[in-house]
Amino acid sequence: MVWYIIPKATGGGAFKFADLFKEKLGILFDKEDEMCSLVGGVNFLLKTVPREAFTYLDGQKKFVEIDHNDLYPYLLVNIGSGVSMIKVDGDGKYERISGTSLGGGTFLGLGKLLTKCKSFDELLELSHHGNNRVIDMLVGDIYGGTDYSKIGLSSTAIASSFGKAISDGKELEDYQPEDVARSLLRMISNNIGQIAYLNALRFGLKRIFFGGFFIRGLEYTMDTISVAVHFWSRGEAKAMFLRHEGFLGALGAFTSYNDQSLNDLKPHHHTVQRAILNCSGHNLRHIPVTSNLNESETIECSINLV
Repeated sequence: MVWYIIPKATGGGAFKFADLFKEKLGILFDKEDEMCSLVGGVNFLLKTVPREAFTYLDGQKKFVEIDHNDLYPYLLVNIGSGVSMIKVDGDGKYERISGTSLGGGTFLGLGKLLTKCKSFDELLELSHHGNNRVIDMLVGDIYGGTDYSKIGLSSTAIASSFGKAISDGKELEDYQPEDVARSLLRMISNNIGQIAYLNALRFGLKRIFFGGFFIRGLEYTMDTISVAVHFWSRGEAKAMFLRHEGFLGALGAFTSYNDQSLNDLKPHHHTVQRAILNCSGHNLRHIPVTSNLNESETIECSINLV
């Protein structure tokens, strides 16, 4: 008789790599819907973890107190390869209202082509050392170094991402890769922040939470998104971020175990993974311990979010 390990899995990879995991590792995925898991993970964090949500603007990080009785509705902006914008009205009540194809995948794809970076982390680190003003066209570049105050644009506002490449007479190799990476990060983050606010305005949503592995706790990314939301809302809305933003889907899938009884698991397998998940700051450690279960035994899992 063949026994399989059956962990929860969510996202595109749960489908794309399901046969590979079964064939090579003897693992069958118990697939959870991606959007449902994302929403479940965010609701779990906001209701359970103190000081989970915070704002970041002008270098200042401020934690936000969440009133559990006045949490809904809110807009969840999940930034992965692309971007999904989800209106959340309660536990299990949500609707994907918009999105954009310009997300983390765009950043990495264009970044690899333009800078020769091989990984997301390498590209982010490179952007940290760059200056987007070298390659972005600013309002001041058009108006002789002055603001366009009549319509509320400062001289440092970006008029055109990568705009200076039009008239500089330079080739790609003439620009520093860190400046290109910085401009690219700024362009995508600005775009996401603007689209997010416009959707919040469309549905009358006052809270906008940003999550997904694109953010990675990078201060410049959070600041750019926050500035975009602040600018377009004229200061009426704030972008909020989550300390555990990279694990929303995983946490949502994990908490779905509450919806299953041991009787649901017994017919499928007797060998499972017993795991302890520890989240501290932006780090998630998964410590597996293989265990053979008898009929009377249960699966023990715990989450420690600090």
